[in-house]
Amino acid sequence: MQNMPNNSTVSDQPLVAETALVCFHESVIHGKGGFAKANIAAGSRVIEYTGEKITKAESLRRCESNNEYIFSLDDTHDLDGNVPWNPARFLNHSCDPNCEAEPAGGRIWIVARRYIQAGEEITFNYGYDLEDYRDHLCHCAANGCVGYIVAAEFFEHVKCQSRLAPVAPTFNPR
Repeated sequence: MQNMPNNSTVSDQPLVAETALVCFHESVIHGKGGFAKANIAAGSRVIEYTGEKITKAESLRRCESNNEYIFSLDDTHDLDGNVPWNPARFLNHSCDPNCEAEPAGGRIWIVARRYIQAGEEITFNYGYDLEDYRDHLCHCAANGCVGYIVAAEFFEHVKCQSRLAPVAPTFNPR
């Protein structure tokens, strides 16, 4: 469970954005993050992931330009969350997330997988595939963190690859 940095409270942190259940400010995981303003029950819709509805062709073009905020909506459209009106874009990845992204009627909701305490960082698994996974280091520090931002279905593969990869020699000046 990730909490706010330096044992601070919600009111101590510079506010980036705020919704009914989530406030956004500095995160120990990465950059900005979203934190529960109150206790949140399992199964609750925490925040909607909003953005621009785009075609699959436009989505591909934006992904090739390193846009990492795109969700698949259906067979013909995606949602680009890299817009100023989408504070959910600040939610961080975790290998042991407390939320998950759920599509519902052409929308994406971030839903609590379990009870979340006030002050706890809201996280979800970004669900990245294995393509270039080594370019996406994970800093979630969760028990069982695989070290990279990948979908849970790839955790064992990544762990196996990490065991097989040679360890770089460490410089010791003695």
